[in-house]
Amino acid sequence: MSKNVLIVDDSASIRQMVEATLKSASYRVTLAKDGQEALDLCKTNNFDFVLTDQNMPRMDGLTLIKSLRGLASYRTKPIVVLTTEASEEMKAKGRAAGATGWMVKPFDPAKLLQVAAKVLG
Repeated sequence: MSKNVLIVDDSASIRQMVEATLKSASYRVTLAKDGQEALDLCKTNNFDFVLTDQNMPRMDGLTLIKSLRGLASYRTKPIVVLTTEASEEMKAKGRAAGATGWMVKPFDPAKLLQVAAKVLG
């Protein structure tokens, strides 16, 4: 059975590139344009993996992660941040919020597939 992945990014082009990459490996993909839309989707759907940007309107990635970690069904689900933010300070904030991992844009499709396979076991 293929895994269900939620991609959260305010950039349509990034959403399309990540979606194409993950679909090429037979993942089922749902898209959200910001953290609030993602949180709403997560309350009514069960995703195996969430890949989120950090800087977005309405709700940023770290706020989304904290909100998801507060939901019983997402306490242990892998959540990886895919962002242009590369500072150690920001990565530390991500870990503190509950992020499983951190990837910096622009992303390498092969690396993204490796990360997805790793966090999904």
